[in-house]
Amino acid sequence: MAAVQRLGKRLADRDIHSARNTPQRTSLPRRRWRIAWLLGIGVLVNYFDRVNLSVSHDSLIAAFGISEVAFGYLSSAYNWTYALCQLPIGVVLDKFGVRRVGRIGAFLWSAASFAAAVTPNLSGLFGARLLLGLGEAPTFPANAKAIGAWFPARERSLATSLFDAAAKFASAIGVPLIGIVLIGAGWRWSFAFTGAISLAYFLLFWHVYRDPDEDPSMAESERLHIGGQETSLVTPDRGEEPSSSLGQLLSQRKVIGLTLGMGAYNYIFYMLLYWLPAYLSSALHIDLLHSFAYTSLPWLIATVTDLGIGGWLVDFLVRRGWNASGVRRVVLIGGTAFGLGILGAAHARNAPQALLWISVSIGGLAAAAPVAWSLPSLIAGRNDVGKVGGIINFSGQISGIAAAVVTGYLVSAQHSFAWAFAVAAAYLAIGIAGYVFLLGKIEQPRSTFGLA
Repeated sequence: MAAVQRLGKRLADRDIHSARNTPQRTSLPRRRWRIAWLLGIGVLVNYFDRVNLSVSHDSLIAAFGISEVAFGYLSSAYNWTYALCQLPIGVVLDKFGVRRVGRIGAFLWSAASFAAAVTPNLSGLFGARLLLGLGEAPTFPANAKAIGAWFPARERSLATSLFDAAAKFASAIGVPLIGIVLIGAGWRWSFAFTGAISLAYFLLFWHVYRDPDEDPSMAESERLHIGGQETSLVTPDRGEEPSSSLGQLLSQRKVIGLTLGMGAYNYIFYMLLYWLPAYLSSALHIDLLHSFAYTSLPWLIATVTDLGIGGWLVDFLVRRGWNASGVRRVVLIGGTAFGLGILGAAHARNAPQALLWISVSIGGLAAAAPVAWSLPSLIAGRNDVGKVGGIINFSGQISGIAAAVVTGYLVSAQHSFAWAFAVAAAYLAIGIAGYVFLLGKIEQPRSTFGLA
């Protein structure tokens, strides 16, 4: 009888527990996803600003009488200020939080687009691009920090993929859209067009974004779902966990491996961002309007792989109980290896071949990217997330500068993109080695300083 009573009590307790938890699961607020979509829209908008220059390639060469080498330097101007800000911006984010830094950045990048539209000379255009890099510098480190605060670890890959995929989708729709504006109204109006969109986003971000601990509409059930102390990642915290210096972080194997991998990824990403329309029109002799349209195909594929593989699939497998570190490493390394498909484009003889190999390359890299961007909040202490994000983005922007300038020199000297693609593949091989041999297991630090 006692055994029956104990069994009955356990069943009753289970029913009570289920009754308490089932409504909570079904009615769990999704405010965190509104933040993820907001960050994604921001990346979409600022990549309109970035890709505007590549769309205007022929018009700017005609307007200012510049060479391909000079265009390469003009393309890299954005990356110079962007890169120089990355290490200090991590410290600034960890001190002041995403909300204040993000507002200032969005305002500056909208002002930069309007400045480019009205500049009277090439020097002014260089200045506008430098200002654009300054304004957009906090974007990815801030987004990585915000996702780390708003989402539990098992949801971060999908949340990260929403803003990372926006960078690819921006090129997919932005190149043809801006191209239509440029062909119809001229390059100045194309910059004014992106400036207006950027200003609208600044107002949206000002109105919507709050840090989790400051959001008055944040439900307690969602706060518990996100997970205890994780909400303090965004809000400045001087509490019990010390903060590592940049020097300490730069000496860690995990940071070095992630930095090499992200640098190699960004080299190919920026090379295609700045040069793909020119490659299709000059190397494959496709007219300007069709080159804009063809450019969108690889970026659409990249958007799908970013969201579907790097985002949804990774989180799905982790939730199903697969080893989280193993899943992320397979997608990170495997996707990056697909990036070596850029070698196929070096020998393409027609548009279908070129688009196939470029799609394989950027599609694989896109699948790996949200995993890489989720790593700062997974391998660093909570007071170091912004700094680690700044370090890897600094590496990426230095690589972006190199991609713009080196490609310009190689294309000018060889009258071909073959060597440019070969150099990109060699760098990518180094990045893959960094992921394989240096990054190691993806886990939180075991000590209060640095990484495991």
